[in-house]
Amino acid sequence: MTEHNHDHDHDHDHDRTVAPMVDEVTDFEVLEIALRELCIEKGLFTAEEHRLFTEFAEQIGPTPAARLVARAWLDPEFKQLALSEPMAASKEVGVDWLEPTGFGTPSDFTAFSILEDTPTVHNVIVCALCSCYPRPILGNSPEWYRTPNYRRRMVRWPRQVLAEFGLYLPDDVAVRVQDSNQKHRFMVMPMQPPGTEGWSEDELAEIITRDSLIGVALPKPGVTTNVITETRAAIHPSQDN
Repeated sequence: MTEHNHDHDHDHDHDRTVAPMVDEVTDFEVLEIALRELCIEKGLFTAEEHRLFTEFAEQIGPTPAARLVARAWLDPEFKQLALSEPMAASKEVGVDWLEPTGFGTPSDFTAFSILEDTPTVHNVIVCALCSCYPRPILGNSPEWYRTPNYRRRMVRWPRQVLAEFGLYLPDDVAVRVQDSNQKHRFMVMPMQPPGTEGWSEDELAEIITRDSLIGVALPKPGVTTNVITETRAAIHPSQDN
């Protein structure tokens, strides 16, 4: 191969090379890295403590919340506790809102409420300002929950947005949208679906998905994942038939 051909091939390969990872770092990631390193330098926490918290945040999920709702369906006294003292009920399923990590890291959420669905009221949660979410009991929020499309439209056109998730509610069911804020977190307690009478707590917990705890889906026998199987494109109400 001549030197000319070698250079040509090298240039060709270079053109096909993906951009370096550093080019894909967002402004938020740069800010997080800078703030994290500054906090470690100032002694607010150590790199080891940051690693432990990161691992904790990545492994939490909606299982405690599903367990809480399943137990409430079966135990009227526990249901009353969940609705009146939700932080105490959370402890019963392993979530201590004052120290959720278990290694001395307190939650900065000072209030938590559970919204009960009824035959005439359906609840759904949103954070119109940013993406506030009850992470200690539901885990990290799904990506769509944090998008402006969901946050802005749910508070204005809740029935249409729910329909885009495949949830069509009767006209006689009122939709109540609860907007979270910096210190107050919410989750939904959906109604126990027909056909699950006599089920155990474990069996019920399996069908209580993250989406039903947010309010964009309903628990159904046989549905044990959070995959949305029926969706349609978002349409502005003025264009909807």
